[in-house]
Amino acid sequence: MGRKSYFKQNLIEQADTKLRSMLAIGQSKKADKQNDIDTSQKIYSWSTFRTYKKQTLAYVRWLKKEHPEIKSLKKARKYVSDFLQKQEEKNLSAWTIHTQAKALGKLYNIKPTDKDFYICPQRERKNIKRSRTDAIRDKHFSKTNNDELIKFCKGTGLRRTELTELRGGCLISKSQLQPWLDKNPNPTRAKLVADALRFKHSDYFILVRGKGGKYRFAPIIGENRANIVDRIAHTPKGEKVWQYVNTNADIHSYRSDYATALYKAYARPIETIPYDRVDALGRKRQSEVYFCRKDEKGKKLDRVAMVTASKALGHNRVEVIANNYLRGL
Repeated sequence: MGRKSYFKQNLIEQADTKLRSMLAIGQSKKADKQNDIDTSQKIYSWSTFRTYKKQTLAYVRWLKKEHPEIKSLKKARKYVSDFLQKQEEKNLSAWTIHTQAKALGKLYNIKPTDKDFYICPQRERKNIKRSRTDAIRDKHFSKTNNDELIKFCKGTGLRRTELTELRGGCLISKSQLQPWLDKNPNPTRAKLVADALRFKHSDYFILVRGKGGKYRFAPIIGENRANIVDRIAHTPKGEKVWQYVNTNADIHSYRSDYATALYKAYARPIETIPYDRVDALGRKRQSEVYFCRKDEKGKKLDRVAMVTASKALGHNRVEVIANNYLRGL
């Protein structure tokens, strides 16, 4: 039997159809931007698709409860701001509301700058609700039984999806990097190797296929690195390194520990970083010093060390790790 006509589909089916019509798996968002191709109605990865679908379904469920008369996704558009306002009133985190807004903005092609679109609350470090104190889910998570998993996460900084998909054969030593590049020399591999060589204190790396299908070499760090290397090395090629990753494990917190440890390992004392430029008023400046903002205002960090930690996590912007990962500095 063929797929239902769009006009006979319920709201959930309409939303799924709309989101799937935007899938651009295998295409490059970076290349599209460089070629001035509109990316607003494209979804480039399955993980993004799943996130947007989850948030869209939450909106549809709310619609069914609050506006059961609405049967058309098009007619439901006018209630987006009401929905987001209700989410804020439920005291959800600013990060969650921003994700919901992005998902619905994608669904309806609403630009963040649209004057009629909901203004999301500001995301500030002091308001982060995850990974700060014991949560309800922590009661169902044994740190003793999951000790090896926790140590593995803190030593590799992998995302949950990266952990669940990690397979034997992904381990590479520093001495193998150049032969790996020589086997198939190309700009992508050359950049991966160059990024890996930033980590002067690491002898082993994991070749990770991360968010958006991007590859990186994640350095293995910490006092448990020998056990981590051993576990990966003794996993047959193609088999999962972790058959099960506890859903209550606070992966973001472990990634934060990993990022902070990396930053500390490579950070220079701020006073030793050279004043290498002069601003418009003739004042000497340190271009390699990052000035924190908002509630962290006044704190200075080594920008080069931040870039190093950022590359290990699979991010490209230092602002991301400054706001979401680095702690206790």
